[in-house]
Amino acid sequence: MSTIDVYSWPTPNGHKVHIMLEECGLAYQAIPVNIGAGEQFRPEFLSISPNNKIPAIVDPQGPDGKPVSLFESGAILVYLASKTGRFLPSGDRAKFEVLQWLMFQMGGVGPMLGQAHHFRMYAPEKIQYAIDRYTNEARRLYGVIDKRLSHSEWLGGNEYTIADIATFPWLRSWQNQGVVLEEYPHLKRWFDAIAERPAVQRGVKVLADLRKPITDDKAREILFGATQYQRR
Repeated sequence: MSTIDVYSWPTPNGHKVHIMLEECGLAYQAIPVNIGAGEQFRPEFLSISPNNKIPAIVDPQGPDGKPVSLFESGAILVYLASKTGRFLPSGDRAKFEVLQWLMFQMGGVGPMLGQAHHFRMYAPEKIQYAIDRYTNEARRLYGVIDKRLSHSEWLGGNEYTIADIATFPWLRSWQNQGVVLEEYPHLKRWFDAIAERPAVQRGVKVLADLRKPITDDKAREILFGATQYQRR
């Protein structure tokens, strides 16, 4: 079995792919890209991830037997599901039900919870308007998920899929997002069930020992300052 190279860091988007690889039992090598040190801007990483975001993968055994590289965590999950025939239904109706919840995570849960986390935890000045806006949006999104899970065992339907794998890592920091998990009982039932899966427990540990709290000004500038916005 060929080994997939995973260029990543222990963030929610990185964890999605780590968990998927563990769930699928695929051989992979996790290659750290320290986003606090600016390694995401290196030309060799930009060649496979032009948006300078982790994760990205290189699979030496692509669909046509040739190497393929991919960026964007949602696209990587769909690719790995296609490669293995796991965690994404084959029938069109069930498949698109899952994909809509994957897009919900990519377009809503990730960006909005990321903003809540940023303004509550990392912003150099406390802007109450921003804190309230994104905290309220985080709580709204948790409510959408809770309502869905009140009548569905999993986000995409009756089976655990890439929609669940994509969403779970973003909710692990619920406290930092201003959320009380117990206020969303159906979501909590789902969250606890995923957290107990051995592959998930392995996946969230990948590269985790390398991540340190963001305390120095250089890392803050790289992640949130002008360096992030340079045209490359």
